[in-house]
Amino acid sequence: MRDPRALISTAELSSLIGQPSLRVYDCTTYLEPPPPGSDDPYIAVPGRQTFEEAHVPGADFLDLQGEFSDTTTRLRFMMPATAQLEAAFGRHGLAGDSRVVLYGIGSMMWATRFWWMLRSLGFDGAAVLDGGFDKWKAEGRSTESGPARGYPPTTFKAAPRSGFFVDKRAVLAATKEPGTVIVNALGPQFHKGLESSRYGRPGRVPGSVNVPAATLVNPAGKDFTTLSDAGAKFAAQGVTRDKRVICYCGGGISATIDLFLLHQLGHDALTLYDGSMGEWARDPSLPIETD
Repeated sequence: MRDPRALISTAELSSLIGQPSLRVYDCTTYLEPPPPGSDDPYIAVPGRQTFEEAHVPGADFLDLQGEFSDTTTRLRFMMPATAQLEAAFGRHGLAGDSRVVLYGIGSMMWATRFWWMLRSLGFDGAAVLDGGFDKWKAEGRSTESGPARGYPPTTFKAAPRSGFFVDKRAVLAATKEPGTVIVNALGPQFHKGLESSRYGRPGRVPGSVNVPAATLVNPAGKDFTTLSDAGAKFAAQGVTRDKRVICYCGGGISATIDLFLLHQLGHDALTLYDGSMGEWARDPSLPIETD
């Protein structure tokens, strides 16, 4: 594993609870059906209710869409300006020397999204809780309820790194680049365009390959598959270390599961198409491919 500190087990987290520098964050968002007649793909609902029902002792809650995304665009979960993120992370007590643990309920993709965002800001001290809160609860570990008590506000200073996010123009250009492989993290039925898509036109970015994020997680434990299994899945789709990799999905969230494991497998040239199919499928000027 390239970066062992980027992944933390439930047992290890349990042993760290109470340490002054520890910052634990529940990152959960729920995607609810839109109201009748709406052409929005979903309604993003922060997981504050389930957080208040039960969470890791001492944890704070992060509202991805409400505080940590660009709210000036119709697209959900888009990376906002650095200044907005500096202020938001600072409000939640994240500093340069913090030991950060990120987790979600139902899926680790909310945690890996924040992990990817923080890495793009130059912060490498964040770890994803393997198996998330689902595994934590299944093991009978202690929880607490009620609103977040939060951490003392601090100053978070970013050191942004280039190349972590690309737009639709860069993706379109990459479809013609032999040294780049574009990876779709959605399920095969959506990759092939066999089912209607809530994002618009069914199908995929032309030439992209399919490594569904769901296949990189063990269904029972909701933890990551082994690196050897993940490596085999990527290799079978031609995703090799000598290539630049662009990952996408529906809204730039589940694709960060793929990016997390590719990073752990030693890949360097990794990037995320932030708009993903939420943008691509609704833009008639962009080509789309189906089987």
